[in-house]
Amino acid sequence: MHVRFREVDPFNCWLWLRFADVPSQGERNYVDGIFDSWYVIGRLGGFNAENLQAHEEGDELSWMAYDNDEATSAMPALMHNMGQLEYHQDWARCWVDLGTSDALGLDVLINALRQLDSDVVQLEELLIGGENEDWPVEEHPDSLFPSFN
Repeated sequence: MHVRFREVDPFNCWLWLRFADVPSQGERNYVDGIFDSWYVIGRLGGFNAENLQAHEEGDELSWMAYDNDEATSAMPALMHNMGQLEYHQDWARCWVDLGTSDALGLDVLINALRQLDSDVVQLEELLIGGENEDWPVEEHPDSLFPSFN
C-alpha cells in the first residue's frame, strides 16, 4: 500500500483508499471496523502525543512509574468528527475533522491499514487530504469550519 499526503486541512480532511479490486461486503466491513475503532479512540483523546509515557519508557515497562499528574496536565487532543465511509467502485473515502488530535492518530490508522493490506484485502494506496477529480466532494454537512477554496 502506497501512502501519500496531499494538502491537509485537519478540520476538513478527506481520506481516500484505493483497493486493488472492488471490495466485497466482507472486506468493506473490515475497513469500516478499522475506521470506526480509530474514530472512537481519537474522539476519546487517545491520539495525544503530549502523553506517551509508556512509549517513551522504552522496552522495560516492568515497575514503570506512571506520572498521573503529567497525564492530567496534558492538553486535550480530541478528534472532533467523522463521516460515514463511502464506496465507489475500487475507491473508498471518508471525511474527518481531526480536531486537536495529534498526527500520531494518522500513524495509527496507516499502521492498521498496512496490516489489513497484508492480511485481508489488497490496498493500492491511501491518500490523506486533497480531492480526487473523478469523485468530487461537497462541503461536508458536519464541518464546523467551511473551506474557502
